[in-house]
Amino acid sequence: MSTTHTIGRRKTAIARIYVQPGTGNITVNGKPYTEYFPTLILQKLVLKPFELTSTLGTYDVNVNVIGGGITGQADAVKLALARALDKINPEFHSALKAEALFTRDPRMVERKKFGQRKARRRFQFSKR
Repeated sequence: MSTTHTIGRRKTAIARIYVQPGTGNITVNGKPYTEYFPTLILQKLVLKPFELTSTLGTYDVNVNVIGGGITGQADAVKLALARALDKINPEFHSALKAEALFTRDPRMVERKKFGQRKARRRFQFSKR
């Protein structure tokens, strides 16, 4: 019984995943994934790699996720799961790549600059 460890990132969220053969139990930060990700959309997002590879219910997953918001965390978990399934069975690679699950979303929040109100928004200009 070997455990596969991978990491997924999105914005400022980082997901560390441990996958091992089991009954399909998925825990995120000590809670069931359905409790941690309350909306159905986020739950489907997390399960997408399993559905594409037809391995739903065959692996136990333990997830530690920190940082970011709930949507960024769900995307980070999705990327980590896709990487883990690819590491477990390289035959899954083409199915996962066709759905762009290996693509890390690089968009980050732009930093605030000094002398401005936000990243790009400037203070109001007064001519007189």
